[in-house]
Amino acid sequence: MTNLPLMTWRVTRVAWMLAALALVATCGPQAAAAADAPAAASGAPPAGRYQLDKSHASLLFRVSHLGFSNYTTRFSRFDAQLTFDPANLAASQVVVTIDTASLEMDGAPAACLDIVRGPQMLDTAKFPQITFRSERVQVKGSNSTEIIGNLTLHGVTRPLVLNATFNGGYAGHPMDPHARVGFSAHASLKRSDFGITFGIPAPGSTMGVGDTIDISIEAEFSGPAFPAAAGRSQ
Repeated sequence: MTNLPLMTWRVTRVAWMLAALALVATCGPQAAAAADAPAAASGAPPAGRYQLDKSHASLLFRVSHLGFSNYTTRFSRFDAQLTFDPANLAASQVVVTIDTASLEMDGAPAACLDIVRGPQMLDTAKFPQITFRSERVQVKGSNSTEIIGNLTLHGVTRPLVLNATFNGGYAGHPMDPHARVGFSAHASLKRSDFGITFGIPAPGSTMGVGDTIDISIEAEFSGPAFPAAAGRSQ
């Protein structure tokens, strides 16, 4: 007679192994690195130029909808370059570019997405990019900073402050032979300051889409090659 519990255990074990392999294939070497990072990650990240790891980054924003919810959506295409020195966070600089047409609104009617992307709001055909360029960084704590810069949105440039936390990093890893650093950041702005006023509720009302936009960023950056890896490539 077939031993069904044993067969079930074997099938389940194979399924978990295949799932693990699929995860590594999907997320790249960083996923494998993360699994063993406490044992094998090497040293503090060095100073230098870092590039956004787009597979480990998100750019979300929230806005009041009728006062009933804080509707959450995102941009799916954006990039950033970072000049970073962990020993001197105040010297860091970052430049961010966002493809306005990459706005995602999961489950929203096409007409709604057309309004947000169209001339009434973002006007993505006329203003295809949003940019942020840091001007200075103020250190607030051991790992917290204010990144003060200029945001250009809808053809208007105004100051914006990102409240950022440095989450740590490493100089290299056997499965990820480049330095890596990670940050979380938050900010808020009024879209009316950038000339986007469509749908803002009348004073004393919440019937519309709010003026205040809350921004949430999670980002990892890949930096200089770990010295041992750089030596092997020569």
